[in-house]
Amino acid sequence: MGFFDFIKDAGSKIFGGEAKAATADDLKKEVASNGFDANKLEIKVDGDKVVVTGQAKSQEEAEKIILSLGNTIGVAQVNTDGLQVEKPAPESKMYTVKKGDTLWKIAEEHYGKGKGAKYTEIVKANTPPVKNPDLIQPGWVLRIPPLA
Repeated sequence: MGFFDFIKDAGSKIFGGEAKAATADDLKKEVASNGFDANKLEIKVDGDKVVVTGQAKSQEEAEKIILSLGNTIGVAQVNTDGLQVEKPAPESKMYTVKKGDTLWKIAEEHYGKGKGAKYTEIVKANTPPVKNPDLIQPGWVLRIPPLA
């Protein structure tokens, strides 16, 4: 899959309020709290970079694991070169939220003018790890799945 970039000062504060990466154990707990089997993953932290290896059931699960890790305060990059997907599928686009963005606007930008109502697809694609997608914040990275 490769490298995914995040804004290290945006996201969940699972390790205090400072912009430093959580430990590998804290990140594993974060992945598990979103309903994913963290036992099939190995997570290593090197400063603001996270390396995840192991197994994900599907492309969707792999991408949500990446978001669980990357949308955490202190994480600037997630390396997934060693993450295997049992059921490969087309990859979603990743989009970094900017100031003034709304889910409707993001849907129209990615799916086309007049298709803002497809924002519900973006909501589904990001639940979990995004707890309340109506409260998106600049710097968060969202999955933009291809339309069926």
